[in-house]
Amino acid sequence: MADQFPSLKNDLILRAARGEKVERPPIWVMRQAGRYLPEYHEAKGGRDFFECCRDPEVASTLTLQPIDRYDGLLDASIIFSDILVIPQAMGMVVEMVDKKGPHFPNPLRSPDDGQYAELLKRDVDVAKELDYVYKAITLTRKKLQGRVPLFGFCGAPWTLFCYMVEGGGSKIFKETKSWIYKYPEETKALLQKISKLCVEYLALQVKAGAQLIQVFDSWAGELSPSSFKKFSQPYLEYIARHLPSRLKEMGLERVPMVVFPKGAWYALDAACDMGYDIVGLDWLHDPAQAVKTVGDRPIVLQGNADPGVLYGSHAAITEAVKEMVEGFDWANRRKGWIVNLGHGITPFVNPDDLRFFLEEIHRLTKTEGQ
Repeated sequence: MADQFPSLKNDLILRAARGEKVERPPIWVMRQAGRYLPEYHEAKGGRDFFECCRDPEVASTLTLQPIDRYDGLLDASIIFSDILVIPQAMGMVVEMVDKKGPHFPNPLRSPDDGQYAELLKRDVDVAKELDYVYKAITLTRKKLQGRVPLFGFCGAPWTLFCYMVEGGGSKIFKETKSWIYKYPEETKALLQKISKLCVEYLALQVKAGAQLIQVFDSWAGELSPSSFKKFSQPYLEYIARHLPSRLKEMGLERVPMVVFPKGAWYALDAACDMGYDIVGLDWLHDPAQAVKTVGDRPIVLQGNADPGVLYGSHAAITEAVKEMVEGFDWANRRKGWIVNLGHGITPFVNPDDLRFFLEEIHRLTKTEGQ
């Protein structure tokens, strides 16, 4: 498959992901393609969010927008899509409601509601159901012309489960907590089903052209440490263990894998042993402490500036960058760090302030390395 794509001109993030010493830390930003960009709204037009995801031409255009705008400042692109395409492939209806977010009109309410049994027994063909994602990835790889590598991604089983039973985002996760404490075995059965679909979905993304993958466990922090070990960790480990073997079966090479258990600060040590190459950190982590936790394990850390700093002054952004550069000990280590925010870009960020953040990373890591 690789020979159908232009040769890669910037492999910095791939070298860093392998734990090599690099000339500067690679940078990309979660949600770098999105609504904070004026060109996003222009390209999106009157389409709803999921229409954009299902149109490979539109999805590839949106993916490339930050690469074009921040030319030479970003070292990776991430395909424009959504974690909730897997529940959609499983047969659940998901709508994106303006100013509210994702909404499931008919969420799972108990193992007895009929929909649960149907979801477990349904033979989901992710190759067919999510073909539009793979087409978008292949088209984007070609349009990138080798400028930077392309990330594929999926939602973690636990996070997808939360959405499927809550019906959307939540502050108290009443339905989710009811499931894990009333129906733990039924919860695990569905998590296992989702895990298998994630493996196949990611493998097909790699086949289509994805050069790295990230697993977003956005709601990991809603679990206690003991519950994390039951309802998140085993399924993250399942993906890390089975994706490489599935790729091998398909005649494909293993790609770097990132796990991002947002909010689960207590699970950093465990995350370093799950089988991923890179562990994403949210802004609740202290970089120096994270480096200490990793120790001599061959784990690369990704993160972790507070996205809210982009609402601040340029002086505050510079300070946040300095704290990361020093905390990840960049001047001495020259490896083990991929720059990112601690979560996705939030709405109403001024694109010029993101540019300043990216430029400061380039400036300060160059200075620190001399």
